[in-house]
Amino acid sequence: MFTIKREPTTPGEILQEEFLLELGISQRQLADHIACDVKVINRIVNNHTSVTAEMAIKLASALNTSPQFWLNAQQAVDIYKTMKKIKLFPRPIAKVS
Repeated sequence: MFTIKREPTTPGEILQEEFLLELGISQRQLADHIACDVKVINRIVNNHTSVTAEMAIKLASALNTSPQFWLNAQQAVDIYKTMKKIKLFPRPIAKVS
């Protein structure tokens, strides 16, 4: 079993800090550019919704990244949250000789 030492950076925080602020664009401008509702971008930025495969493709195309970049960030957050919820992990299965 592995441990996660710190909470991962959310895709929303990455989107806001590394892309929207750096490019000087608003959530609405990004939403219009990728043809989605601004509410979707706002929910991602505010960590109220997850990045889907479709959104990962749109973000990757618009921001010159890969879909895997966005999905990996989302997966790291999902795993972290789930590990915090699980109280008792199953023990490893022993090899039968």
